[in-house]
Amino acid sequence: MKGNKFKGIAVDGLLRNNPTLRLVLGTCPTLALSTTAMNGIGMGLAVTFILICSNTLISLLRKVIPNAVRIPSFVLIIATFVTVVRMVMEKFIPDLYDSLGVYLPLIVVNCVILGRAEAFASKNPVLDSAADGLFTGLGFTWALTLLGVIREVLGSGSIFGVELWSFRIEFFTSAAGAFFTYGVMIALFNALFAKIDNVKKRKEFYAAYPDAIQPEKLETKTEEVK
Repeated sequence: MKGNKFKGIAVDGLLRNNPTLRLVLGTCPTLALSTTAMNGIGMGLAVTFILICSNTLISLLRKVIPNAVRIPSFVLIIATFVTVVRMVMEKFIPDLYDSLGVYLPLIVVNCVILGRAEAFASKNPVLDSAADGLFTGLGFTWALTLLGVIREVLGSGSIFGVELWSFRIEFFTSAAGAFFTYGVMIALFNALFAKIDNVKKRKEFYAAYPDAIQPEKLETKTEEVK
């Protein structure tokens, strides 16, 4: 895999096409499980593992799976890895397994995983697909964990289960608090990303057209004339 292509896949999964904050996918587990940071990390890493494995296998079989049954085949492959994750978590991390509850088996129909299987893994080589699964999963993980940190700190006065103070705003532990926090995060992230993207485009434009007058320089010249 070429370096530039790998970098593009990484930036897409982590930032540019972040499944949680840019594409707004997987909102059910995002809202329901972000009450604590630990839940966010647990669900995020589970989704990351399943994304890597399912993307890799689907890419390997992309020329074998008939087009007419590709979606059922994708679901079967994803369900296999979800079952493996459930069994491992139930055996070794029972507390986290109980916290994730019904949302763990529902990973089978998580639109983040199905979306990457259909849009990327079924059309690209194995290494590219594995990288896409890794970075998309990590993008989902950091967004879910950050949301969990904010809600846990403000709503429960703790972080990763460690109490910080007795002050609490119980609104942030409620469903309404989840929607509010998630909405603010989406707005701030997209505003920041748009700002960075605009700066990048301006630099590229002035690099391509060096004779173009930049607004900053025009203002400076106007002030000098005055």
